[in-house]
Amino acid sequence: MTTITPDTPESPIPESPTCELPVPGPPTCELPVVEPPAPRSPSSEAGGPAKGRPGRVIRNETTTEIPVHLLFRDGPDPVPVRLRPMVVGSRQGTGERSRLGRPVAERPLPLPPVDPELVERPARVLPGGAGVLAGMCGAAGCVATSWWAGVLPPLVAVALGLPEHPGATGLGPAQWAGYAAAGALGLFGFGGLARGRTGRAWVLGLFGRYRGSVRRTGLLWVNPLLLRRRVDVRLRHWRSEPMQAADHSGVALRVVVLVVWRVRDTVRATLGVEDHETYVRECVEAALLRVPMEAPGAVRGSPDTVQDALTRLVAADAAPVGIEVFSVRPVRVEYAPEVAAVMHRRRIATLDAQHRASVLTSVVDSVEDTVTRLTTRGLVELDDYERKMLVKDLTVAFCAGRGETGP
Repeated sequence: MTTITPDTPESPIPESPTCELPVPGPPTCELPVVEPPAPRSPSSEAGGPAKGRPGRVIRNETTTEIPVHLLFRDGPDPVPVRLRPMVVGSRQGTGERSRLGRPVAERPLPLPPVDPELVERPARVLPGGAGVLAGMCGAAGCVATSWWAGVLPPLVAVALGLPEHPGATGLGPAQWAGYAAAGALGLFGFGGLARGRTGRAWVLGLFGRYRGSVRRTGLLWVNPLLLRRRVDVRLRHWRSEPMQAADHSGVALRVVVLVVWRVRDTVRATLGVEDHETYVRECVEAALLRVPMEAPGAVRGSPDTVQDALTRLVAADAAPVGIEVFSVRPVRVEYAPEVAAVMHRRRIATLDAQHRASVLTSVVDSVEDTVTRLTTRGLVELDDYERKMLVKDLTVAFCAGRGETGP
């Protein structure tokens, strides 16, 4: 009888796992370790020496070992085990990172450019006394020129105590030059007088060039050749008309906001934009379209959150033009006219559903409390059918009673 021996080695038969179930702890199982057969190279198949390498199934991923006791749900007190992540964190040699861990670069909004020459600086002004003195000197020069020319009325000369001029009478070139000099001095003296008020400022310019700003108060003398632009630098507030907005769901709203602001840089507010008040209004309107508002009657968020977001956006847009915004506060929020009726019906339906849910909860609690007290105190003995009938009757009675006494 001939016996045939196979070339391949006989694979070992794995033994059945043996489990030990201790009483206090979770079950533990011991599994026999079965090593995979080493791969055979072509040289070994040809009869040469076999040079086997251990087989690798997963090379670049990270695996996690799961304890056996986690597979059973009957354990009295499972032990928490910290598991390592199954996602590939990185790959060696490639520099690739996980998509969840990649930093996302934020793209800031571009700010409007500002002319670096538009910087507020104080203008050169003189006290008002200098202008009054110059004007009086000009008037005195005109009187002296008239007396010199002999055209001063006698009554004025007598009132001023001036003697009669023995010289020639008439207006010659010298007299006209004296009139011109005295008149120019008087016009410059009295024409440059200005009164500075608290909370007001002037932006001065000469032939289109900025010459400084005046924030002083009292009687001042300003060059009359300079162009003056009055600017209000007081703390101001503006209540807007209803503006367009939207809530988190995109429903159209109408919002009235109260803006508290003031001019911080007079030259930028005056020369940087055409009208700084219109610019503030447009910034508020743009911010309302970017920030979702809370719908009327919603209690999901806080009004301070919306106010802070609006203030931050408007202040960032208005800062380059010299305007300081302190707060943008919504004072009235309502639905747009085209959706007001629909949203009003939806709100009533939501309140009705909430009221019904609260009434049903209170009725169920009352029925449960009544049945529990009757059975626990031994007042009645009920089987399943009688218990169901009692619950049904009590529910109907409580619901009917609430419907009659309700508002």
